Amino acid sequence: MHGFLNLNKPFGWTSHDCVAKTRKLLHLKRVGHAGTLDPAATGVLPIALGKATRLLQYLNSDKAYKATIRLGVQTTTDDLQGEIITQQPVTEITLEAVKTAIQQFQGKISQIPPSYSAIQVGGKRLYELARKGEIVSAPVRTVEIFQIDILNWREGDFPELDVAITCGAGTYIRAIARDLGIILETGGTLAVLQRISSSGFDLKDSLTLEQLQAQLQAGTFQPLAPDAVLQHLASVKLRLLEAKKWCQGQRLDFTGDIPGLLRVYDEDGRFLGIAESTGELLIPKMVFEGIS
Repeated sequence: MHGFLNLNKPFGWTSHDCVAKTRKLLHLKRVGHAGTLDPAATGVLPIALGKATRLLQYLNSDKAYKATIRLGVQTTTDDLQGEIITQQPVTEITLEAVKTAIQQFQGKISQIPPSYSAIQVGGKRLYELARKGEIVSAPVRTVEIFQIDILNWREGDFPELDVAITCGAGTYIRAIARDLGIILETGGTLAVLQRISSSGFDLKDSLTLEQLQAQLQAGTFQPLAPDAVLQHLASVKLRLLEAKKWCQGQRLDFTGDIPGLLRVYDEDGRFLGIAESTGELLIPKMVFEGIS
């Protein structure tokens, strides 16, 4: 079985848990995922099956989330799963102030990932160091927020705002919640997070683990085709002789005007893999399917 599963990750499960469960349900050794989700987050988790694990690196990295940020609270993990550092009612904060502050998170921004994250520093993951009491700051990184919109605002001692965020790879929504609280001088933490799209997978098309199990029992489960979520890449079709040479790892003369990565197909439309075009050559990057 080779292809992709659009999984709706449940609350409380790690991404690794979901991979292990999928591997067990499908009786498949080669299973991987794209875009790690925290245990407290739910939503889209792309799962690669079989040879499709080799395609994970070529997926579109854009993601979209719906999140709830709670003001007046600061935690060790920048979400409600951590220990509370400070907690104080902030009834004076207004929606207008929030609207002004949140504009600072539009476009390319500098971000320090949470202390409890899977980023490695000195060969150790930050959450491993944090659990030992060794707080090490991750290097500042540049991330891109394509759009951030306020969906709802709830007043109270600890006001909450619901936001919709579309962003590029490496963005921590927990860090946005924390930094918004810093700007507003109220403290802020992430209360709820749901990923509604990732790498071309949408929540409306996703399957829960229960739905996956039911489809497997009914014999109706079909993984997404390996190239179905690679449509952000241009494509090229090769004649039989060229396709055979390319599948054998040979570089081909290629005068295409689309530099970069391309999906490669044979004359019958069969997906063969990923190539890189230099404008003069077509270089094999990953041969998915050979031709005998």
